[in-house]
Amino acid sequence: MIQTAKRIERVEEYYFSRKLAEVRRLDRPELPVINLGIGSPDLAPSAETIRTLNESARVEHHHGYQSYKGIAPLRKAIAKWYESVYRVALEPESEVLPLMGSKEGIFHITMAFVNEGDEVLIPDPGYPTYASATRLVGGVVRTYAMKESLRWGIDFEELSRQDLSKVKIMWVNFPHMPTGRVAEESEMQALVELARKHKFLLVNDNPYSLILNDEPSSLLSVPGAQDIAMELNSLSKSHNMAGWRIGWAAGRREYIDAVLKVKSNLDSGMFLSLQHAAVEALKSGPEWFEQLNVTYRSRSRAAKRILDELDCQYYEKQSGLFLWAKVPSSVNDVEAWVDDILYGTSVFVTPGTVFGEAGRRHIRISLCAPEATFVEALKRIQQWKAGAPDLNKRQPKMNAA
Repeated sequence: MIQTAKRIERVEEYYFSRKLAEVRRLDRPELPVINLGIGSPDLAPSAETIRTLNESARVEHHHGYQSYKGIAPLRKAIAKWYESVYRVALEPESEVLPLMGSKEGIFHITMAFVNEGDEVLIPDPGYPTYASATRLVGGVVRTYAMKESLRWGIDFEELSRQDLSKVKIMWVNFPHMPTGRVAEESEMQALVELARKHKFLLVNDNPYSLILNDEPSSLLSVPGAQDIAMELNSLSKSHNMAGWRIGWAAGRREYIDAVLKVKSNLDSGMFLSLQHAAVEALKSGPEWFEQLNVTYRSRSRAAKRILDELDCQYYEKQSGLFLWAKVPSSVNDVEAWVDDILYGTSVFVTPGTVFGEAGRRHIRISLCAPEATFVEALKRIQQWKAGAPDLNKRQPKMNAA
């Protein structure tokens, strides 16, 4: 066995990569697993988007390598979309960089700006990839608390008392995953002022702004933000295109150029027909998002009935594709409790420990399933709690490896 690089000793395999293998092995015809753990939209993109992909893919010369910067019509469509949705003006040629999903952007930005030993501020709870990317390039993970006592807001007083002189990047994510918090304008302004004062790059990961959120916003709309900030966005959640892997980074020319240096060495451009389809998807009007949110509101109500059955506490108003909830005080070990539910009912929800220490008493439920699936999950949990023998014939727990 050839010895692996030391850098991967600093990270673990992504939780869902390991856990979903275990979940799949539990699946059986008489009791299929209900997966409420993953935020993978189960709905389709618009018919026009799919039609555009099909038509473009039939053209023989559309299957070659493409520009690392993406085609001009896509960059222009993204800029036009930012103007329409967020009232943010972007220069398409130099301030927009299409990506193969915004997750790619997290790694590219980290590689472009973080030197070994640099500190990176990461929310707790928060998306685990921010920490993984930091560790893989030799950066130092430094968490900041999203506090339940502040309705999952940032404690700016606590941050202001800290030495931030070694910080190179601060990751923020509003609307926030997993808590569903939407940042107030004053919070965004405070973040920009903090970054300017301490001279670090502020990056907002912004894929959830149009899901169950009446006032979508961009960090780049804050005065002065474009000097010290970048934003990631994607079509994954808002346009039901998670598997298509289409996202982008937005920000000032110098920052985009730095990310392009990394990106151009790691891929050979996005499939042209996907880019054509993305241009079409970005034409979707308010009625598209209104209908999408009708569906998610209905699912949210159904998911809350499950949380009520489990005696969890939660904020009624949450944005994004998930519900975040605090488990009852009688639960000592959240991960073990989640496994009890999984092996007792074949219903999988995500333990909050995946997202950091602040999530230790919480769970997350995805809204990416038909309403009937939530009804079935509730029924199983009710039977399990009542001691139904058909659900309590537990299988031995499996080794995810």
